[in-house]
Amino acid sequence: MKKPETFWNRSADSYDKEEMSYSSTRFKLLARTKKQLSKQDHVLDFGCATGILATEIASDVHSVIGIDTASRMIEIAQDKSVDLHITNVAYSNIDIFDSTLRPSSFDAVLAIYLLHLLDNLPAYLNRIHDLMKPGGKFISLTPCPGKKSFIGNALLLAGKIGLIPSQTLFSVSELETHIANAGFRILSSECLAQKGRQQFIVAKKN
Repeated sequence: MKKPETFWNRSADSYDKEEMSYSSTRFKLLARTKKQLSKQDHVLDFGCATGILATEIASDVHSVIGIDTASRMIEIAQDKSVDLHITNVAYSNIDIFDSTLRPSSFDAVLAIYLLHLLDNLPAYLNRIHDLMKPGGKFISLTPCPGKKSFIGNALLLAGKIGLIPSQTLFSVSELETHIANAGFRILSSECLAQKGRQQFIVAKKN
């Protein structure tokens, strides 16, 4: 398929409706994420899409920077902040390796439904680690169906024929190993939804 950004730009206008159809998982995600954050935190929302989570946590933290390589996602997120009069969230159409993001700048980094879409996960995890302050928290939610499940096989096929961006089908243990190898200590790992094995992981920068 074309660049993943093309797919996500096409999906942007229907993204919120699709995501909120999984309201039970989203409710659990929000509740557990808020428990990990504090009013003093500077947060990076990596792959922020339309800013759903950034909008929801804005009142619980000091500031949020949301980044996404899909420009239409960022446009929608920015419009949402204006409409809701949210002033402590800023969005940028950049990749996480952009030089404007400085090392040791963030108390928390979020990666929601993202890690399985990255083409070189170790490099991205190392960059996330670099951007975080010592003791900072890395919070992720990732489908981990493994390679032998029906859902996993369907996703692989859809990626191969270009219907969706290609993905890596991690098992939970494989994903936890990647995160640990990047210099994080895993604090908790929980399945929020059995369908697709939606794994919520909180890790701390060593």
